[in-house]
Amino acid sequence: YQSIRSVEAGLDLAHQDPAQALRTLISFTFDYQNTHPEFVRLVMNENILNGAYVSRSRTIHRLNMTAIETLRDLLARGQRAGVFRRDVDPTDLHMSISALCIFNVANRATFSTIFKRDMASPKALAARRAQVVDTILRYVQP
Repeated sequence: YQSIRSVEAGLDLAHQDPAQALRTLISFTFDYQNTHPEFVRLVMNENILNGAYVSRSRTIHRLNMTAIETLRDLLARGQRAGVFRRDVDPTDLHMSISALCIFNVANRATFSTIFKRDMASPKALAARRAQVVDTILRYVQP
C-alpha cells in the first residue's frame, strides 16, 4: 500500500481540472495494478485471511486515508465546478475504482481461458482501461 500511495501522491491532481484529475487517478490505478500483479495478489490473500495482517498494522488506516482524502478533495472541486454529482461518497468511489481496476488482474487467467481472449495484450488492456475510466466518469457526472 505504501508504494501505490507514494506514487499516487506524485500525480499532481490539484493542478488538473476535476474530470481530468479523476481520469488521471483512475488510469494510474489501472496501470499500477496491471504492472504490479503482486500487489493485487497480496490484497487478495489478505482478504482470504480476513484481514489478519492488515488489522495488526498501526499505519494502514492513516496510509490509505490519503486515497479517500484525495478523492474527497477532487469530488468537492468537481461539485463546485458543476461537473460531479453531489451525492458521491469518496470511499464508495474508491471502492468502485479499485474493484474495476483489480478485476483485470485478479481474473485474467480464468477470463482469458473461458472467453478465449488475451486480457494481457496491449490492445485488451487499452480497451479495458478506457472502459473503466469511462464507467467511473459517467457515474460521477450529474
